[in-house]
Amino acid sequence: DAAFDSCDSLKSVTIGDSVTTIGYAAFAFCDSLTSVNIPDSVTTIGEWAFYSCTSLTSVNIPDSVTTIETYAFAHCKSLTSVNIGDSVTTIGKYAFRSCISLTSVNIPDSVTTIETYAFENCYSLTSVNIPDSVTTIGECAFACCNSMTSVNFGDSVTTIGDCAFYGCLSLTSVNILDSVTTIGGGAFSGCDLTSVTIGDSITTIGAEAFEGNTSLTSVYCKATTPPSLGWNVFV
Repeated sequence: DAAFDSCDSLKSVTIGDSVTTIGYAAFAFCDSLTSVNIPDSVTTIGEWAFYSCTSLTSVNIPDSVTTIETYAFAHCKSLTSVNIGDSVTTIGKYAFRSCISLTSVNIPDSVTTIETYAFENCYSLTSVNIPDSVTTIGECAFACCNSMTSVNFGDSVTTIGDCAFYGCLSLTSVNILDSVTTIGGGAFSGCDLTSVTIGDSITTIGAEAFEGNTSLTSVYCKATTPPSLGWNVFV
């Protein structure tokens, strides 16, 4: 753990083919690190592994990796693109939080859960495609992604967590598919939505789910049975 933590002059890393786990804070605070080669032998990228590697611009996570753990790439402020391999099932809590230059991320069909705060404060992220494999979008997963203009939900999502897209100031419309049963409190609060479509399986819409969308002119809910509503859902 913390094998190369705060090696400020380290610029590049090639990880050997025998390595299976990049451990806790292994390369955290390596401020000069611009590139890392992660081999196909690696299955786990541990907690805080590349935390605050402020010069890292891109990362390719190979198909061998199944888990990206908490804070793995958080606060990598120069990271612009991430390619996630086809075996990752969970994107951990805070995994890419405050990667403020991140403009694109590929979320593969293997992912089932996007954990809480996974992409919070990714100010430059303009769009996200949620694959059909994902069932849960965690609390604040994409909160305060100020440049996000579009979200495409896969058809297996059942839960959109509390504040999942809170403060996505550029998001103007959202189509919530028939698979979704729960929209958490504050899920789309503080966006700039003008229209919302909600699918026919919805049972619960949490408090202030769409609060503060002052430009909202159209809401279409396809459910034949009215969902349970929290307080001030559209206020």
